[in-house]
Amino acid sequence: MKTFLPFIALLVLASFASAQEPRPTAIPPGPIQAGQAETQAEKDLPPPIRPKPSIDLERLQNEANELSQLAQTVPSDVSDIRQGVLPKDVSSKLKRIEKLSKQLRSQLNP
Repeated sequence: MKTFLPFIALLVLASFASAQEPRPTAIPPGPIQAGQAETQAEKDLPPPIRPKPSIDLERLQNEANELSQLAQTVPSDVSDIRQGVLPKDVSSKLKRIEKLSKQLRSQLNP
């Protein structure tokens, strides 16, 4: 009986130790090869062709004309400011000039 009790304890400990260690499972070659084939197929595909945005030339010309007209009024506004008169629309003109120039730049350099 004395030798039987340590033998049972040893079996119980061995069963706990084997239950705690996860056994590596073999992955069948099919999913691995499928993943490799998919990766290779993605490499072989050419990159997608993005269509270039069309430029509305009439709108572009109108914005350029408006920008030019606004820019021509700025020197006279600055001379008024030197004389101590602040035109009330000078700030809105400058904001509009900035907005038009950003729009033109983004349309010409997408």
